[in-house]
Amino acid sequence: METLSPEACSFELPYPPSVNHYWRRVGRATLISREGRRFRSAVCAALAGGAAGRAPLTGRLAVHVMVCPPDRRRRDIDNVQKATFDALEHAGVYSDDAQIDRIVVERGPVVAGGRAIVRVEVIG
Repeated sequence: METLSPEACSFELPYPPSVNHYWRRVGRATLISREGRRFRSAVCAALAGGAAGRAPLTGRLAVHVMVCPPDRRRRDIDNVQKATFDALEHAGVYSDDAQIDRIVVERGPVVAGGRAIVRVEVIG
């Protein structure tokens, strides 16, 4: 994690699961999948040194995400937002992903294992 100011922060995270793999139906219930829970735990572990020691960002937020896929397979980059935003909320970066007013998602280069580079900043 790179701390930019009290109102902005940047993180390098594992490659997030697609929204297609994030949820599972169990009877009538819809739950976060094992893959989704593993990702959320990995994000919390990755941010344990920084985000855990600071108060959640408050106010309206802008989030910029660069997804660097693990391979050249065809992927929809809009499918990784839910897992990423939920994990950042769970890790305490912000209180609620409903604070996000602006989202920019772009595809980065292919990187072994994949990753997501995320910048969150207060805009109001």
